[in-house]
Amino acid sequence: QVRLVESGGGSVQDGGALKLTCVASGAIASTNCMAWFRQAPGKDRDWVASAIIGDASGYTGNIYYDDSVRGRFTISKDNAKNTLYLQMNFLDADDTAVYYCAAGRRACVARSWIDFWGQGTQVTVSS
Repeated sequence: QVRLVESGGGSVQDGGALKLTCVASGAIASTNCMAWFRQAPGKDRDWVASAIIGDASGYTGNIYYDDSVRGRFTISKDNAKNTLYLQMNFLDADDTAVYYCAAGRRACVARSWIDFWGQGTQVTVSS
């Protein structure tokens, strides 16, 4: 079992920035990737960005972004701390959603590849 705890959500004005943090604990070795998804009211839970977990050989893993956030959001990880981050810049109203941290298999770019979910943190962008 893997436990994921998000923090850092809140309210921000259009054009502002927020940084989300996800701390993982438990059987982290059972997963090979971590990701951020988001769910706006009345919509599906959509993939935002993924980071492949590196290994002891020095492989640091690849990073992937959905086109809607590429260039504005930055996903990063600290493997030593089992922590995943999402720096979100130039936020707009379309980014308003509950953001979920996730861990799973393959590249974590689809919900079907996710084995563990956090509880979510609300991000609200107002104009």
